[in-house]
Amino acid sequence: MDAETFEMLRDTVRRFVDERLIPAEDAVEEADAVPAEIIDQMREMGLFGISVPEEFGGLGCTMAEEAGLIRELTRASIVFRSVIGTTVGIGSQGIVMDGTSEQKAEWLPKFATGEAIASFGLTEPDAGSDAASLRTIAIREGDHYRINGTKRYITNAPRASVFTLMARTDPDNKGAGGISAFILPANTPGISLGKPDKKMGQKGAVTTDVILEDVIVPASAIIGGVPGMGFKTAMKVLDRGRIHIAAVALGMCDRLIGMALQYAMERKQFGQRIANFQLMQALLADMKVDMLTTEALMNSVAARFDAGEKVSLECSALKYHASEAVGRVADRAVQIFAGAGYMAEYKVERFYRDVRLLRIYEGTSQIQQTIIAKAMIRQAEQA
Repeated sequence: MDAETFEMLRDTVRRFVDERLIPAEDAVEEADAVPAEIIDQMREMGLFGISVPEEFGGLGCTMAEEAGLIRELTRASIVFRSVIGTTVGIGSQGIVMDGTSEQKAEWLPKFATGEAIASFGLTEPDAGSDAASLRTIAIREGDHYRINGTKRYITNAPRASVFTLMARTDPDNKGAGGISAFILPANTPGISLGKPDKKMGQKGAVTTDVILEDVIVPASAIIGGVPGMGFKTAMKVLDRGRIHIAAVALGMCDRLIGMALQYAMERKQFGQRIANFQLMQALLADMKVDMLTTEALMNSVAARFDAGEKVSLECSALKYHASEAVGRVADRAVQIFAGAGYMAEYKVERFYRDVRLLRIYEGTSQIQQTIIAKAMIRQAEQA
C-alpha cells in the first residue's frame, strides 16, 4: 500500500489501542478471555488479513508495514495480538508460500476477513525445540491419511476453525524430511482439546493440548500437495515470524518505558521526584538504548527481507536480541516502580510476567544462538 494509506491505517490502530484495548486490559486479565466484541472489531479493521495478499482480500502488508502495525498493537496487552498472531503467521503464510492454488482460494479469503482463525500445531509433549523429532503420525490409506498424536501448548486452539498441523507421513524417515503440513479443519471428527493451560502470564491468550485420535483427512489437505515438505514450509515462515516477534517486543518496550518514565517523574522521595536521581536515570537510559537498538535492527532486517535478501541469520539475531531486550526493559521498569512494581494493581507487574514468554516461543534464545553460530561457521567454511 502507499505511504499515506499505511499511515492512516497505523493511526487507526493507534486510536484503537488507546481508546479500546488499553482500557480493557484489566477486564481481560480478570476474565482470562478477550471479549468477543473486541475480536469482532479486529475483524472489521482487517487485522486478521495483515499478511494476506490483496488479491485474496487481505491488506497485503510488507514485512516492514506488518511490523509497524504490530508494534502499535502491542502497546496494549500482548494477549490482544495473540488473537490474530497465529492467523497472520503460519496459518496464512504457509499457504501463501507453498499452498496449491485451490488451497489459497479456499482459505486465504477466510483468513483475511477473520471468518477463519488458524492455529499452528507443531509442539508436542516430547518435541519442542527439537521439532524434527515429532511423533504425531499420519498414515496413508488410499487417498486419505489417518492421523494420531498429541500437540501441546497450542495457541488459539479453542478459537481455531483450522489447524496447520505438522505430522510425520514417512515413519521410516526420522528427520525433518518425513514431516508434512496438513490443513486440518478444527471440526474434523477425532479432534479434541485438553483443558486450558494455567500460565505465568498472558491471561486471555488461550493454549491447550490438541488430541488427534484416528483423524481422517484427504491427501489433498497437505500444504502444496507434496508430502515431506512440511518442515521446510515451517522454516520458511519462521523468518517472517521472528521479525514479527521483534515488533511485539518493541511495542511492549514502548509501553513499559512510557509507564516507567511517567512514574519516575511523579513519584517523590527525599523531597524530589525520583527521575532526578542519577541511578534512576541510568535505568531509564538503559531501557531507551535497548529499545533503540531493537528498533534499528528490526527496521534494517525488515527492509532487507522485503528486498528479497537472505536474512535468516539476521532474523534469528533480531528475535534473540529483541526478546532479551524487552525482558531487561520490563525488569528495570519493575525496579523503578520498586515495591509498587511487585503489586498486581500496577500494570508493569503484568507486563513483567507477559514478556517472559518471548524468550521461549518461536524458538528459544538458546536455539537462536545455535542458529546464529552455525550460520557463522558455514559462512567461514565457504569463504
